[in-house]
Amino acid sequence: GGNEAGPTMKNSDKHTISLYVANKPGVLIRIALVFARRGYNIDSLVVSEGHDPSFSHMTISATGDRKTLDQILKQLNKLVDVVHAKDHTEDPVIEREMALMKVRCPAEKRGEILQMAHVFDCETIDLTQDTITLEVTGETAKLDNVHTMFNPFGIIEMVRTGKVLIMPGPASSF
Repeated sequence: GGNEAGPTMKNSDKHTISLYVANKPGVLIRIALVFARRGYNIDSLVVSEGHDPSFSHMTISATGDRKTLDQILKQLNKLVDVVHAKDHTEDPVIEREMALMKVRCPAEKRGEILQMAHVFDCETIDLTQDTITLEVTGETAKLDNVHTMFNPFGIIEMVRTGKVLIMPGPASSF
């Protein structure tokens, strides 16, 4: 017995995976199927054309155990159209997510809401007699905190992009 490598993981941990893939029809479904077959939940998925339009960057936030994720990564890296798939959960990445949030904003609460929006570096996108729509960008934890803090005012709607990431300095993300 004794000391296993690394901390004991919970049954379902959050992971951030980046992929560099051929920009072709059907690639997304094949990648999603690899996760689905292993019972892994995809929490968010962002796909965008890369610097070279023949390729796309994907950032997948997923929940599940480490052992299964290792098997998923091996399978992903074997797919013809996947150039590279990498888990960035332990890496010191730069990550950002954006959200648009519509909040109830009666006249008597407007000052308080605008002050809080300023504290969180939110941009006011729309303001009506009864609502305010804010844009907020940052790490996932910041967006979670913004949601918690504005919830008592009455969030009507919140739409999040999911996270995108890049490695700092000269290191490549894929």
